[in-house]
Amino acid sequence: MVFSSLTFIVLFLPIFLFAYFCVPQRYVKMRNFVLLVFSLLFYAAGEPVWVLLLIFSAASDCLIGLFMERFQGRWQSKVLLVLSMCCNLGVLVVFKYTEFLLGLVGINIDFAPVLPIGISFYTFQTMSYSIDLYRGRIKAQRNPIAFLTYVAMFPPLIAGPIIRYADIQHMLAARATSISKVSEGVSRFAMGLGKKVIFANHAGAVSSELLAYGGSSTLAVWVGIIMFMFQIYFDFSGYSDMAIGLGKIIGFDFLENFNYPYTAKTITDFWRRWHISLGTFFREYLYLPIGGNRKRAVFNIMFVWMITGLWHGASLNFVAWGMYFGVILLIEKYLLRKVLAKTPAFFSHVYCLGVVLFGWLLFYFTDAGQFAHAVRNFLGLGGLLYDYRAVDLLLANLWILPIFAMFSTRAPIRILENVKVYLPVAEPLLNFAVLGVGVMLMIGQTFSPFIYFRF
Repeated sequence: MVFSSLTFIVLFLPIFLFAYFCVPQRYVKMRNFVLLVFSLLFYAAGEPVWVLLLIFSAASDCLIGLFMERFQGRWQSKVLLVLSMCCNLGVLVVFKYTEFLLGLVGINIDFAPVLPIGISFYTFQTMSYSIDLYRGRIKAQRNPIAFLTYVAMFPPLIAGPIIRYADIQHMLAARATSISKVSEGVSRFAMGLGKKVIFANHAGAVSSELLAYGGSSTLAVWVGIIMFMFQIYFDFSGYSDMAIGLGKIIGFDFLENFNYPYTAKTITDFWRRWHISLGTFFREYLYLPIGGNRKRAVFNIMFVWMITGLWHGASLNFVAWGMYFGVILLIEKYLLRKVLAKTPAFFSHVYCLGVVLFGWLLFYFTDAGQFAHAVRNFLGLGGLLYDYRAVDLLLANLWILPIFAMFSTRAPIRILENVKVYLPVAEPLLNFAVLGVGVMLMIGQTFSPFIYFRF
C-alpha cells in the first residue's frame, strides 16, 4: 500500500484516524497500540510475510537494549552492541546484497527472496537506537509495544525520513494533538500528495519513455534526465511531506528531510539539503566515529560515500554514483571552496545543477551498456542530436518545466503566505483542491511508483 493510492486515501486512512481519535488523548499507550496495529496492517497489505521480519528486527533490538543498559559501561555492553549491529546488518546483507556480493566473486545466482519494502529505513532506525543506548544518550525502552510502534509506525516506515529514537522518545510517552496541529498536518500531507501525484508521476512517465535503453538522441537524454531530476525530487520529498504531515496529525514532530536542494550553489550545500535524515545518520554513526575531519579525512569521505551509494542499491552504478559525489565533495573541500564563494550566484547554481544532473544519469542506469550509450548521447557524441518523439515531448512539456522549477523553490510557500494575509481561507481551499485533483488523477493513473521503495 502506498500513500498515493485510493485504498489508502478513502479506506485505510479514514478508518485509522477514526480509531485513533476515538481513544482519549491521555491514553497514550492505547493510542500507541492502535497506531501499531494499523501500521502492521499497512505493511502487511504489501508484503504480509515480511511483517515477521520487521517484528523480529524490532524485538531483537528491544531485548538487546534492556541487557545493554544493565551492563552500561562494561565490556558486555560492547558485545551486545556488536550483536545488535550483526543482526541488523546481517538482515540487510542477506536480503539486499547477497546476489550482488556473490556476483563480484563470479558466482551468479538468482536469489529468490524479494527485497522487503523499507528494510533500509527501519534497520537504520533500530541501529540508531542501539548505538545511542550504548553511548548513554537515551534510556532503554521497557515497553515492547512502544518500541515496536517506533519501528513500525506507518508514516515513515516505507521510505523515511529515518527517525532516530532519541528524537521521538518523549512523544511515545506523551504527545498532544490540536486543531492547529492537525490542520498543519493536513496541509503538509496535501502538499506532498500534490508533489507526488501531479508532478512526480507526470515527470516520471516522460523520463521513462525518453531514457528507455539509454535514450535515442542527445535531446531525448537531456529532456529525460531533467524530467527524472524533477521526478525523484517531487517523488521523495513528496513522500517525506506526507509522512511528516501524517505524523503531525497524530501528534508526532518528525524532522525535515528536504530543504529545497535544487536551490543550492555547491554540492556540499546540496547534500545538506537532500535526504537530510540519511546524511545525519551517516555523519553521526559512521563518518564521525571513523575519524571525521580529524584524521584520514579523504579516506573517510570516500568510504562514507561508497557506503551511501551501496545503501541506495546493490549495483555498481550506485557505488559509482556515491564515489562520484565523494570526489566532487573533496574537490570542493580542498580546491574550489574559495573559488565558489566568490563565483556569482547564477554561475555557481548552474555548476551545481550540472553536477547533480550528471549524477542522476549515473543513478538512473543500472545497466552499464545503457549508461555508456546515455553518456555518449548526453555529450552529443551519439550521432543523433534529436528525434521527433523527443521534440514532441519537449514541446508538450515546455509549459510545465518552469512550474517544476518554481515548485522546487520556496516561492510557492511565500506566495501562499502573502495571499493568506488577505484571504485566510486560501490554504484550506488549496488543500481541498489539491486533494480533489489528486484523487481524480489516482483514478486514471497507472504510473505511480515510489522510487525509494526499492531502497
